[in-house]
Amino acid sequence: MDHTRPVEVSAREGEVLTMLGLRLTNAQIGHRLHVSVRTVEGHVSSLLRKYGVADRKALADLAGTTAGGTPPPVGKTSGLPRTRTSFVGRVAERDQVLTALARDRLVTLLGPGGVGKTRLAVVVAEAAAPSFPFGAVFVDLVPVGPGFVTQAVAAALDVTERPQQPLADAVVERLARGRSLVILDNCEHLLDAVAELAERILTACPGATILATSRERVGLQDEHTISVGPLPLGSQAELLFYDRVRGPLPGALPDRAIVADVCARLDGLPLAIELAAARWASLGGIGLLSALGDYLRLLAGSRGSAVRHRSLRAVIGWSHDLLNEEERTLFRRLAVFAGGFDLRAVEMVAAVGDRAAAADILGRLVDKSLIVHGQAEGGWRLLETIRAVAAEHLDNSGERDQTRRRHLEWSLLTASALENRLEDEGWSGDFDAVAGDLRAALAAAPPGPGPEPHRLARALARLSYARRFLMESFDRFLEAAERAPTPGQAARDLRDAADCGHTIYNAGQRVFDLLLSSAAQAHTSGDGNARAIALALAVVMTARHPGGFAIEVPHAGLLTMLTEAIKAGDPSDLLVAAHLKAAAAWTAGPRKFDPDPALAEAAVAAARRAGDPVLLSAALDAVAIAARAAGRRDKSYRISRERLSLLTAMPRHDPHAAPEILDTHQVTCEAALDIGDLRAAGSAARLAAADELVGDSYLSAANLITPLVLAGDFEEALDLAATAWNGWQRAGMPTMGSLSPCLGAIALIHGLRGDDHAARLWRARAIQVRGPVVLGHATFVTFVDIRLAVHTSRFDDIVPLLELGRADTTYWSSAYIRAAATELAVVAELPDAAERLAAAGISTQGNDWAAACLARARGRLHGDTAALETSAAAWQQLGSRFERACTLLLMPGKSAQGTSELAAMGVKMA
Repeated sequence: MDHTRPVEVSAREGEVLTMLGLRLTNAQIGHRLHVSVRTVEGHVSSLLRKYGVADRKALADLAGTTAGGTPPPVGKTSGLPRTRTSFVGRVAERDQVLTALARDRLVTLLGPGGVGKTRLAVVVAEAAAPSFPFGAVFVDLVPVGPGFVTQAVAAALDVTERPQQPLADAVVERLARGRSLVILDNCEHLLDAVAELAERILTACPGATILATSRERVGLQDEHTISVGPLPLGSQAELLFYDRVRGPLPGALPDRAIVADVCARLDGLPLAIELAAARWASLGGIGLLSALGDYLRLLAGSRGSAVRHRSLRAVIGWSHDLLNEEERTLFRRLAVFAGGFDLRAVEMVAAVGDRAAAADILGRLVDKSLIVHGQAEGGWRLLETIRAVAAEHLDNSGERDQTRRRHLEWSLLTASALENRLEDEGWSGDFDAVAGDLRAALAAAPPGPGPEPHRLARALARLSYARRFLMESFDRFLEAAERAPTPGQAARDLRDAADCGHTIYNAGQRVFDLLLSSAAQAHTSGDGNARAIALALAVVMTARHPGGFAIEVPHAGLLTMLTEAIKAGDPSDLLVAAHLKAAAAWTAGPRKFDPDPALAEAAVAAARRAGDPVLLSAALDAVAIAARAAGRRDKSYRISRERLSLLTAMPRHDPHAAPEILDTHQVTCEAALDIGDLRAAGSAARLAAADELVGDSYLSAANLITPLVLAGDFEEALDLAATAWNGWQRAGMPTMGSLSPCLGAIALIHGLRGDDHAARLWRARAIQVRGPVVLGHATFVTFVDIRLAVHTSRFDDIVPLLELGRADTTYWSSAYIRAAATELAVVAELPDAAERLAAAGISTQGNDWAAACLARARGRLHGDTAALETSAAAWQQLGSRFERACTLLLMPGKSAQGTSELAAMGVKMA
């Protein structure tokens, strides 16, 4: 592979790529370009091959909405550190690494600190970028602590964690789109975590390649290691020295023999050479040799890697000893920073005078190559090898605790300032830049409760949530509770953790337990209202979201908790009253997920008085569920729309709103399907995918697939199928009933097109994601089986299907199952078809899809052309192209049109 050659596409391929970015089908693209669908398919296949991606969605993601038929930019590299000096030598090593990257998927540059691994990786990344159309990203792991490798990679990729999708899955999903390069720099202190994430990326993302730099192997199978040694003496080492010399005019440069002697004594190590070159202006050639001699004499006669390491440390120590006292003081105190730092941070943490004084000393340390300037905008940093030496001097000075204390104070101020900027553009990048230091400051704080560690833990929890590092936020709220100085503060932290826990898949039991713990802490603190609200939330959550519990909470237990909440809270407090009303609505009867309609309306009224949109949304959900149980699908949908309108008033950076944001988007899509409004369901699914909390993930794709299939938009649904299935696999294949309908819908497409093998495969997948099958339980797969039986006129073993079609179910798919089963009975000419038809009209009332299906069934049963015309018009109104075409087949004079439309959709006639 030529790493310097970008992906080349023809003008026509560029046009196709642009239209893929607009999410057009092959037929739509062919119509716009006046070419055949087969020609479009050929261009798509060529693009898949050239860009090295798996499917059309990946091409669409790559294309975006680029206009004018221009192929998208490729080879973009982000996060590369800025370099203010030239790159000297290493041409052979660069070419060796580029060759390895073309062949191997994990390449590790091995070498001691100061040998130049990072600089080589940067040069390689710049050269290799055109071969990675989905870009390259540089991840500096120096400031990253244990447990935060995934966050560092996610921040570099600018991806966020999604509810019910761990951050590592989001990283993998991004990298799975196509050929991309991830550079993991300075891995040696995080080898286990790096190996775990790297193995996951390489397994799940066939187009991803990793370039690592480390002092040790990452340790994965098929890892290709390349040793990075010192610069060759007699050529490149001396060139680096001359390049880095600062001060005199070129005519006064040191004698070649002196430079060669210095480089030989320094073993050709680039960092050691740079430190020595920085002293040339003040010491001169003879002085430099003399000063170095005392530090290196004991190492003479041996040239192993361990000696090279000691030699570098000796040179750093020598450079340190040449500093004056104020330079030494600043140098060692800077060791507390995990990452970069600016003047404000230095002034506060290092405490060496005012900002002007700090800037002056920093400048002198930069001139001596002990500090690097400019790797971040307006910032400085210590190279890790030099930082280790500075840390030793800080330990020996007795100033570590005091300096750590100032670092903690700076971290608190920095975190607080970021919290105040959450609505501002650019805050997240600033958080990423200091996150390593904030985490390090908290980790280094004295253990146990304390005001400062507690404040920092809470700030980190809120910032992590706003940054959408959801699992970290959850853990930080728990840590805040452990560090809380008072029970009242711990109660608040635990409740925040519970709210955040709603974003974690299958966390019902965990959230319930946290709410009870919050109530207990509130009781200890004497805050009756906080206790009442926590208990009421626990009651509502158990009845409203009964899934995810290890052991079902009995109804009697919920009533006891509600009684305790009533005793604890002040009923005149509007928030307390609203929470108690909601809990009463959900516990009026013994069954879970069965709120009392009248009490639910009372809870809504109380929530409106309280003025909390989150609480109001939850109360409205109880009314909607009660309406749905009473057969009022239209009312349930109207309420879901009202809940959707409340989202704009909810705080986006506070986990308090998370449960309602997530539930509202999911319920709105299902409520639209429940009334048979396919366009509204598709719009709701797209709106959820555009929501920055829900996000564009495999779950979002799953929500969109089902309405697309029901509408007959088969190509777009098939484009999303791999996203849904592969995403579920990458997530660890959790039991997820909500994913089953979309996979069943894909099975329906293949069955309609006559591909029985693919239909069986996707049907099996739809069953697999549900977990253990409950016999006698109708699901969307039941609808798929019935609809295919109608289409193919296969009536063997339809009796069990028809019985399932009559079974009552609370799912949105019930009307579709009942209507399709009724039509099957008519097509199969069962003697009770008329009776079934009459009964189905009552049970499916309020669902427009079912009404159109039953109208067609009446037309079939009675030869009623008017009923068929009504059905066809209804399908047209719903936007269901497939069902309309099927109806046209039955209408006098319209059969040819129906056949033509079905053929355009790839549907095979029985």
